[in-house]
Amino acid sequence: MIKVSLISLGCAKNLVDSEIMVGHLHQAGMAVIPEADKADVVIVNTCSFIDSSKEESLSHILEVHQSRGMTKRRKEQKLIVAGCMAQRFSKDLSTSLHDEVDAFIGLDQLTKVAPIIEEIYAKERGKQDAPVNFIVGKSTYIPDFNTPRFRLTPKHFAYIKIAEGCNHPCTFCIIPQIRGRHRSRTVESVVAEARQLVKEGVKELNLISQDTTFFGMDTWEQRPNPRTPVDSSRGTALTTLLRELNAIEGDFWIRLLYTHPAHWSDELIKTIAECPKVARYIDIPLQHISDAMLERMQRETSGDYIRDLIKRIRAGIPGIAVRTTFIVGFPGETDADVAELCQFIEETKFERLGVFRYSQEEGTRGAKMPDQIPAKVKEARWHKLMALQQKIAAEVSKSHVGQTLKVLVEEPGVARGEADAPDIDGRVYVPRELPVSEFVEVKITGYQDYDLLALPKGQKPAEFKVAKQAQ
Repeated sequence: MIKVSLISLGCAKNLVDSEIMVGHLHQAGMAVIPEADKADVVIVNTCSFIDSSKEESLSHILEVHQSRGMTKRRKEQKLIVAGCMAQRFSKDLSTSLHDEVDAFIGLDQLTKVAPIIEEIYAKERGKQDAPVNFIVGKSTYIPDFNTPRFRLTPKHFAYIKIAEGCNHPCTFCIIPQIRGRHRSRTVESVVAEARQLVKEGVKELNLISQDTTFFGMDTWEQRPNPRTPVDSSRGTALTTLLRELNAIEGDFWIRLLYTHPAHWSDELIKTIAECPKVARYIDIPLQHISDAMLERMQRETSGDYIRDLIKRIRAGIPGIAVRTTFIVGFPGETDADVAELCQFIEETKFERLGVFRYSQEEGTRGAKMPDQIPAKVKEARWHKLMALQQKIAAEVSKSHVGQTLKVLVEEPGVARGEADAPDIDGRVYVPRELPVSEFVEVKITGYQDYDLLALPKGQKPAEFKVAKQAQ
């Protein structure tokens, strides 16, 4: 039996790709093991979103290769590079990693990983031969409900990829060139997958894609103006999907990630407000507030539109936690642009906020723009925004003290509320004896910047203090 070890890097969308590969490996009768040193084949599922992710991917590839010379078994080990970096740079990598890698597979070869491994063994390439490149053309694949998949997340939450690819023209982003045009799954397919996951005991369904708000709109005959109300009667829409997911029996959250501000509508706001299983949390990357920057980034929105949208979302969905991200240091960004962004953040007081330093990505229009910002300036602006948000986050956390919240226990002593997505947001520290993978009602007793402290009803603070020290 062939033993395969898989290293998954990057975002949740990449993790779903890894789960699909593992599912197909199991289906083919191959064993998937965590220890790379005991595997016959190691697959590195790479990320290529920004320079740091590429460096991390290359580091893992070289580390696996260098370890192959340690034992006789590892000398015979095969190394496969998959994912976004392979899709983006397969031709260049075939040359630069000539001696290190046995094969490159892209996003459309996820379901073919098992026969590709068998083909590699059948050919047993010599050192003088180039690695096999199985990537052909742009990506068009999209998973379906029947796609074999083995979840790599804890049993209580899962990611559901509802669409693949992206149609947006953002000048800083390489994703459309890697993952292709936007293509949505059917509502029936997503609902079937969600129903099965809930049946298996999943308590949180995280809906992901490059742009979840564009879900179904690629099936419409004519794309409407993004600022007009979305009429689900035109065809498949995110509102239709959310209502059908909300109708599934069971106690679980539906979390909406990666929404684009251009496709929000009053109908979507109303739908979230009327669906109690949809978490009072939205992820809406805004990237900037300055009109000059939004135009250079080609974000298809304006500062006034964004301000109005956030007001409508908060007014229409009481208790909503808004998470966003911004980019500092984009070409041409001025001190005035940063000052406007700081003022916007201070006035809006986002419950969750992240900041990226602009990365000059090869192949994007932003990389060719004049007035590139020096690294030291980017770093200073990043620290300025993060310091501002840290104060706001403490204020937001303090406002929860005394409230009763429903939390999902992640591990002994650690939980998450509706306002916290997996891996990226804060934590709620709870007594260690609370049941993992279950919902619990707790009362917030304190906070530490981004994190909260909580007790279940009836438990004394002294008991929690002992439990907290035991972690």
